[in-house]
Amino acid sequence: MLTRRQFLDTSFQSTSILSLASSVPCFLTRSLQAAEKKKKNGRILVVIELNGGNDGLNTVVPFKDDNYQKYRKTLGISESKVLKLNPEIGLHPAMKDAARLVEDGRLAIVQGVGYPNPNRSHFESRGIWQSAQLNPKAHGGYGWLGRALDQNSNRVQTFADSICLGDVDPPQALRGRQATPSTIKNLAELKFDLQSIDAEVDSDKNTTDDLLQFVRRRTVDARATVERLNKVKNTGSTKTRYPNNGLPNRLKEIARLIRAELEPRVYYTVQAGYDTHINQEFDHYRRLSEFSGALSAFLNDLRDSQLDDRVLVLVFSEFGRRVAENDSQGTDHGTAGPVFLASPSVEAGLHGPAPDLSDLQDGDLKMTTDFRSVYATILSKWLDINPQSCLQGHFPLIDFLPS
Repeated sequence: MLTRRQFLDTSFQSTSILSLASSVPCFLTRSLQAAEKKKKNGRILVVIELNGGNDGLNTVVPFKDDNYQKYRKTLGISESKVLKLNPEIGLHPAMKDAARLVEDGRLAIVQGVGYPNPNRSHFESRGIWQSAQLNPKAHGGYGWLGRALDQNSNRVQTFADSICLGDVDPPQALRGRQATPSTIKNLAELKFDLQSIDAEVDSDKNTTDDLLQFVRRRTVDARATVERLNKVKNTGSTKTRYPNNGLPNRLKEIARLIRAELEPRVYYTVQAGYDTHINQEFDHYRRLSEFSGALSAFLNDLRDSQLDDRVLVLVFSEFGRRVAENDSQGTDHGTAGPVFLASPSVEAGLHGPAPDLSDLQDGDLKMTTDFRSVYATILSKWLDINPQSCLQGHFPLIDFLPS
């Protein structure tokens, strides 16, 4: 008779081939059959979080607005430097690659995105964006994407529904009652020993014990997944050239995972460094340049693999910055800001009204688009998931995706 402890030991020792965090066995309990059933045209969402509070006014710049120049005497970007999207609004000069994506029809920008009754706390604002709940205590620890993925979770075993890439804990956005996120610091840390798995498979191939047969099936699935991941690791670089730093490297690895036809519908990564209280000009330029170049390389990489039409990239930050610069050549915590959506499937360009710099709320921008409308549009038009149950309310859809 197989005890519960022996069952667990057998099941999870067979996954010890991965020297990763405790969440990594999610990969090895992945059902290969479920992965094979996934449609080849299944859509994927990639989320990039700009952590720290990106200065939206110096990202999507209202350069023709006299109030902008008045409030940004030293940090304001002149018309001669801005990358114009129209006669009044343009992108930060560091975002040349992003500007080309707009021209190519692959980048949409929703202006003035925020939430009602904003606060300037990193922790609380991230909790609101991650959970899509305005009451930080009401979300139960679950996120908007976790709740969405729960709608497709009707299985007994647990495997990764989403993957967070980078040296961070899985974000709350991915946590659901059933949906399980997994974290990979980087693909180089994946270590496999196929001989150990084969030994597990061979040792139980003649068993008649139901539980051992179940463990053997799980181990067979694990081996198939390991073969896929080994293929990902051993695949050489694509022709696409990525900048060689943090965010580009993580997006490059996400592209490799997508090409491996693994099951997750959602990938998540974070670019930190946007809390620009002092000496903003240089730091903000560097962050936006890295982000812009990484996003462009990622989309080009997927295009070269003929996968770009299956992938939508969502880029957000927990809040924007104050309209007026501070005395330290920086900006302090604010409210609304732009959200980016990247894919050949988007309706490129600007969406939604720009915030009015002559009508502020305690020195902050008033939001013009509720962030939950962005989420509702992605859920409904891209992931084909009912947004009302995920967001616990009805929010108007935005036209950055076609109906």
